[in-house]
Amino acid sequence: MDRTLTLLGIESSCDDTAAAVVRLAPGAAPEILSSQVLGQTALHEAFGGVVPEIAARAHAERLDGVVEEALATAGVTLDQIDAIAVTAGPGLIGGVLSGVMLARGLAAAKGLPLVPVNHLAGHALTPRLTDGIPFPYLMLLVSGGHCQFLLVQGADRFVRLGGTIDDAPGEAFDKTAKLLGLPQPGGPSVEAEAALGDASRFRFPRPLLDREGCDMSFSGLKTALLRGRDALVAEKGGITVQDRRDLCAGFQAAVAEVLAKKTARALDMAGEPPTALAVAGGVAANKAIRAMLETVSTRAGVPFLAPPLRLCTDNAAMIAWAGLERLRAGLSHTTDFVARPRWPLDDRAPALLGSGKKGAKA
Repeated sequence: MDRTLTLLGIESSCDDTAAAVVRLAPGAAPEILSSQVLGQTALHEAFGGVVPEIAARAHAERLDGVVEEALATAGVTLDQIDAIAVTAGPGLIGGVLSGVMLARGLAAAKGLPLVPVNHLAGHALTPRLTDGIPFPYLMLLVSGGHCQFLLVQGADRFVRLGGTIDDAPGEAFDKTAKLLGLPQPGGPSVEAEAALGDASRFRFPRPLLDREGCDMSFSGLKTALLRGRDALVAEKGGITVQDRRDLCAGFQAAVAEVLAKKTARALDMAGEPPTALAVAGGVAANKAIRAMLETVSTRAGVPFLAPPLRLCTDNAAMIAWAGLERLRAGLSHTTDFVARPRWPLDDRAPALLGSGKKGAKA
């Protein structure tokens, strides 16, 4: 690349409406000129989880304003933008469509290149935005909807070594919070309770540790917690605050141990030592899980990287960067693409979660 590129990124795949401006000049580190994220927690709180229709309507109402704010904060206008990158999937299709339609309109009005970005690629490439690490590196993408080990070999080259065959960890955290009457999002709520609990009181299963490879399962762990809660209710007529804390601590310890041991296997499966072990996604904010992963990385002699928490959760800076990476690599960009609810990064690997008319889920 022999010129400065400034990209506008748009993200609307789930319940965060986001826009960002990222710039890369020759020979310089990338700059996040702005990153605006407008969450929807209050809109979904009463329902115990994200309601797709509510999320889609909120994106449609908020996207214009978030883009304007991102441009204003960055101190640029659309005339100073070189291209627009937008999440084209995977995600809740109504939200994805909202972002894609806005991006198409802006690109057409200004005659700008439009780069469709896989949301998962945004997470997977974030360590290059924050730390500039070279390929190939091992990425553990661990979030509310996805969990997989990816060997990141290039801007558009991802090899999936394994992942969850059912619930993602973030989904299991959310369901655990709901079962125990904790507020959403479940990850921070369960983590806060677990910090005050005894992880040794309830010994929950560590699914699939007896199997080779680094595929994971968290659905049975959630069921085990439900049974533990129900046993306490049957015995005592309810659960105490300490019971709840101990249940959260036991659950979190089980998730952390599974992720740590499967990460060690993924490092072995990677072959030649990767340049780093990186972790991203909302669950990467969990301090106990981060600590165990860092221990695994240290034992393997591989650098450990976790982007800042604001870049681990859904944001548009990662989308702008992924679009910039594609442009730098000479990959095609086009307005002729469709929004996709399902879009595996490694389309050569068999589907982990099954498939249907919409294609493989992951």
